[in-house]
Amino acid sequence: MADENRHVAFICSKGNLDMAYPALVMGWAALGNGIDVTIFFTFWGMDMITEKRIDHLELAPVGITSMKMGMMGVPGDLGIPNLMGALPGMTAFATSVMRKKIAEVGAPPVREYLQMLVDGGAKLYACKMSVDMFGLRKEDFIDGVIDVVTASDFMDMTEGAQIIFI
Repeated sequence: MADENRHVAFICSKGNLDMAYPALVMGWAALGNGIDVTIFFTFWGMDMITEKRIDHLELAPVGITSMKMGMMGVPGDLGIPNLMGALPGMTAFATSVMRKKIAEVGAPPVREYLQMLVDGGAKLYACKMSVDMFGLRKEDFIDGVIDVVTASDFMDMTEGAQIIFI
């Protein structure tokens, strides 16, 4: 096994700002450790690689029960009530706060992170079924997306890899 490269594959199924970063951070760490990285974007996760959406990922506070008031700059450790998250402007506010916190820790924006991954050798693929469902084409994606592939193709490409679903 020592002669074989380790391989990790991430399946990104969500396009929220907070759900974009786990695969990016872990993928970058894997590349830094000499591990081959493949990322498969499906359903809403394709927002991360769609040219028109990549710079507009949001964080909707409704339904995120672990989001605390302190994260939003309000003293205390109470959760944000779902009703409050449904108020007009809360998604924009939460997104703005999250973008600021991401920048404060020195993490690059999603577009830049993906380019770093591609430059480091990560392989990016879009899910054919999702592409067809949403009426997209390969041309709708950012540079660096290698191809649109079926789930079966992805499974063949990543045989033996650790697969992480996000």
